[in-house]
Amino acid sequence: MKKLICVLLIFGSNFAFAQEKITAIKAGKLFDSEKGTFLNNQVILIKDNLISEVGSNVKIPANAEVIDLSTKTVLPGLIDCHTHITGQPENYMEDLFRKSPVDVAITAHIYAKRTLEAGFTTCRDVGASEYIDVALRNAINAGKVPGPRLYVAGFFIGATGSHGDLTGFSPNVHFQQGSGVADGVDGVRKMVRTNVKYGVDLIKFGATAGVLSEEESVGAPQYSQEEMNAIVAEAHLWGKKVAAHAHGTEGIIMAVKAGVSSIEHGSFVNEEGIRLMKEKGTYLVADIYNDDFILSEYSKMGVPQKIIEKEKLVGRLQRENFQKAVKAGVKVAYGTDSGVYPHGDNAKQFFYMVKFGLTPIQAIQAATINAADLIGIKDKAGSISTGKWADIVAVDGDPQQDITLIEKKMVFVMKDGKVYKNQ
Repeated sequence: MKKLICVLLIFGSNFAFAQEKITAIKAGKLFDSEKGTFLNNQVILIKDNLISEVGSNVKIPANAEVIDLSTKTVLPGLIDCHTHITGQPENYMEDLFRKSPVDVAITAHIYAKRTLEAGFTTCRDVGASEYIDVALRNAINAGKVPGPRLYVAGFFIGATGSHGDLTGFSPNVHFQQGSGVADGVDGVRKMVRTNVKYGVDLIKFGATAGVLSEEESVGAPQYSQEEMNAIVAEAHLWGKKVAAHAHGTEGIIMAVKAGVSSIEHGSFVNEEGIRLMKEKGTYLVADIYNDDFILSEYSKMGVPQKIIEKEKLVGRLQRENFQKAVKAGVKVAYGTDSGVYPHGDNAKQFFYMVKFGLTPIQAIQAATINAADLIGIKDKAGSISTGKWADIVAVDGDPQQDITLIEKKMVFVMKDGKVYKNQ
């Protein structure tokens, strides 16, 4: 019997070893996102979906599959912390009134695939209807459809008449649809619990008014301090981080005081807001690319002129205040508001982040180690390090010299040890 057990153990261990997939990547330049430096002639050894070894003297096993990126710049998989990956605009009235959740769900996987192939192996999705984002996340995790690793927020929580509500239409028109509209301390707590019940990873709420909706203001607060405090406290009870949609100065300050993990947009942040964000370690996630797309394309889609005028008011100031926040040392994580513009163009924002204050290295860190820290997965993603997920991308050329190469020359994408793009 003892001999039989030994034979079975040996056979089992040999079988497990035979099943283990080993991949070796030869990297010409490798970005160390934690130190903010580029290393030359590195080897990344991957076992199944995890990085097992990184260095210049790594021995490549005889049974390893070798991927030669020795003429490329290798980066950790990129992370976009502000996406709406389940849809994108086509026509204002049709998008609002002619598409059911089924229409949205049936195309969501297309946008997920485009985002992954653009080099974004992880995304935080901060608001979707009918928990379509939860279903998409689950399908991606199950290997049914290709896409980034998603951390999702479900319904955007907003007050009655707010950026999170459907405004600007006759009170005699009623719509049967799911909604994150909630009012009062008890109401917002219940909405947080409802989102948690249906599987969200984080909570997103509207601290202020917004741009791409028909309420009059752009930046006025839309919840009281007590309501914001309740949202954050309830989310933390359930172990969830909170992202606050916030354009206006007062609402930004209120949300930071409430304890949110990130301010999304941050368009009108002032010196006090910057000081508070630094003091509390609150991340700024500023979508400073999409102004160009909105102003050039949205009128063609039938978007009301009042919305276009609001964007004209916000776009320039947002970029200038982003520059002030960067200069002051506020923590920055990469987030683009993809879905406002076409998915797959996520990397276009790198140019603007460098133009308005970040170095190329800081911009890449914002989309790797900083973004992973904000999401809460710094121990698993954000750098090419031993024990982390094998999320690895490569660019043809040197993004230190030309940051737009990340957008134009993304030639290799690996997520979780599986290659999705190799040109």
